[in-house]
Amino acid sequence: MKKQVIAAMLTVSLLAAGGTAVTQAFSLGSILKVGGVTVLVDKFGDQINDFLNKLLMKNGVGTDYATKVVPVLSIGTGKYIGAVQVVGPTAQVDKVKAVGQLEGSFNDIARAKALIPLESVDITHLSRVQGVGVSAIIDLKF
Repeated sequence: MKKQVIAAMLTVSLLAAGGTAVTQAFSLGSILKVGGVTVLVDKFGDQINDFLNKLLMKNGVGTDYATKVVPVLSIGTGKYIGAVQVVGPTAQVDKVKAVGQLEGSFNDIARAKALIPLESVDITHLSRVQGVGVSAIIDLKF
């Protein structure tokens, strides 16, 4: 009887510890993904930008405007959630530090994501960069 109680307690302890490890792994993964966006954009942004420019040029849809890869911020949470290529006049593209993403639903028939080129990563004071658009969405793999 005593062995059965000890075995039951051990089983419960292992299950509880396993559940905690999964929760911690998920949280750590989320942190790595959010932090990873800035690391990847800082490290590979220029190379990704060159790749996209060549891809677009090869397919006859290149541009003579300036381009740059920047992170995407969720305006609701302030977290980095991806990356995009922005395009426009050089002076304006140089001002872009991130792109903000706003999401909304229209009469339950459509879902929209607005992408706004921003002068700062501070989402409490949004400042749009005029004359700049998003030319490519980049899916980062972690």
